Amino acid sequence: MSQDRASGTQDALVVLERVNKHFGPLHVLRDVDLTVRRGEVVVVIGPSGSGKSTLCRTINRLEPIDSGRITIDGVPLPAEGKALARLRADVGMVFQSFNLFAHKTVLENVTLGPVKAKRASRKEAQEQAMALLERVGVANQAGKMPAQLSGGQQQRVAIARALAMRPKVMLFDEPTSALDPEMINEVLDVMTALAHEGMTMVVVTHEMGFARRAADRVVFMDGGLIVEEADPETFFTAPRSERAQDFLSKILTH
Repeated sequence: MSQDRASGTQDALVVLERVNKHFGPLHVLRDVDLTVRRGEVVVVIGPSGSGKSTLCRTINRLEPIDSGRITIDGVPLPAEGKALARLRADVGMVFQSFNLFAHKTVLENVTLGPVKAKRASRKEAQEQAMALLERVGVANQAGKMPAQLSGGQQQRVAIARALAMRPKVMLFDEPTSALDPEMINEVLDVMTALAHEGMTMVVVTHEMGFARRAADRVVFMDGGLIVEEADPETFFTAPRSERAQDFLSKILTH
């Protein structure tokens, strides 16, 4: 990653301030502060149950927060209604499960958002969709139904569908965890290319190789807290906290 992309001169695009979230008695996010600058790739890692996915899902209000404040490009996250729908159009989301519409073709899946939400013409939406499907390497699957595709292909279609809305930031919630091992790299390669092209990304993942290769900053979470954040080289070679040292010693030796 080029140093200027993650420099302080870049303006804040996503800002979380003292964000708290409970699921019943479980305090899953504890006074979380996080700023993601325009063009920055932030990879969030940590043990299961540390709050990573919940953090990701609060950024487009798939999970409402109990207290604190979240802004996207200077605008506070709306609670509901049309303002929330408009803001969600600026925040692309790729899930563990691909969440494609099973009864629509690959091409229809990618054109639906721009036509419905952005009032794009069908012709314009289809041209853009084909360009995006080409970009993620599945243009030759455009006429198929999602069930006819491999998991890796479906996830790449899901990325194209999110990109079709021309989002300001892309959220990835463990996008490879449902994939067979041989399909993981084809998805990570697309994500790495996006990172190098300057897409603002928040990525929750267990893929440490991707974190090393594509992140500007690694955020390590445990127990609902951001325990540590650093550039990948520093984090993986000289983590400061005992908790991160312990986590890395377990996963990097396997």
